Amino acid sequence: MQKNTPYILFMTFVLLVTVSFFFLIKDFLLACFWAIIFAVVFDPTYQRFREYFKNSEKMPLFLTMAMIILVFVIPLLTITLMITEESTDYYNKIQSGEINPQLYFQDTLALLPKLNNFPHIRGISVGQISTSVGNAFAQAVKYIAQQVPALTQNLLNLIVQVALSFYILFFLLRDGHQLVRKLISLIPIGDKIEIELFERFTSVARATVKGGLIVAVIQGSIGGLLFWLVGIPAAFLWGMVMIILSLLPIGSALVWGPAAAILFLQGQTLKAVIVLTVGILAIGLIDNFLRPRLIGKDSKMSDYLVMVSTLGGLVWFSLTGFVLGPIIAALFVTCWEILGKDSQANKTQ
Repeated sequence: MQKNTPYILFMTFVLLVTVSFFFLIKDFLLACFWAIIFAVVFDPTYQRFREYFKNSEKMPLFLTMAMIILVFVIPLLTITLMITEESTDYYNKIQSGEINPQLYFQDTLALLPKLNNFPHIRGISVGQISTSVGNAFAQAVKYIAQQVPALTQNLLNLIVQVALSFYILFFLLRDGHQLVRKLISLIPIGDKIEIELFERFTSVARATVKGGLIVAVIQGSIGGLLFWLVGIPAAFLWGMVMIILSLLPIGSALVWGPAAAILFLQGQTLKAVIVLTVGILAIGLIDNFLRPRLIGKDSKMSDYLVMVSTLGGLVWFSLTGFVLGPIIAALFVTCWEILGKDSQANKTQ
């Protein structure tokens, strides 16, 4: 018993120091997380640049980080600014009475013959449905518009987080493989298990960001531009909704499909055909052609597990949950698979 006392005391001390360290950097964990994700996703690109620029150490790092800015940061900032501007403008019009979402949905529902013939479905009238849907839409727009002042107030914190992410990313790209090897040698779990967990983390992170986030942004951007061209109100807000739905197995068809139907019911047949055609041939087929090419050999979880983990991640971690949720789910599945293999191995012995 006494022989184990120093080890137990040391492990307790290690645990306390580790927890204290995470509390120390808790305000910057988000920046660290995104730096790790970008390093994992863009490491193959960085390695290709290194092969091309064999005589320069800084050029591959500079080109890789410049690509991250072009692919992620600039489009994300542009989309955010456009959405906040439109949501604020739309909210002001709702407040002034220039736009009445309840009336719009009521007029749309009135075009449906079945709802006209049966105005009460289980005691709920068309007016009640349109009012509820209109209020929900108005509240969603209000929530987005109210985030603008908070975004402005936290601008300095956002700049610090982004700068810190790129600072950490620089070292992770340069020394990432050495750090992973060092972690594998230090963590007392077993090299084989640690390598499997690291590989699972890497594959899911790449699959989620490349095959999920990039495709979702492209689909939502096309959808938002399409809505703007055919004159659908709040086009960029609907584009953001399509981005979110595209991250889930549900898909953005839940937005452009009903939009095409509503336009058709309103007698705007040409616009309905345009929305339906672009939705099927452009937005819909992106999933089939672009996603497999972006994911490549990266592993893909079952659709139901992706959906549940993404929704759970969204609730727990906000936007970061779109990536972190599936990663946690994948590690959960991997850990139980390892336990299952060990259990089967023990039974055969």
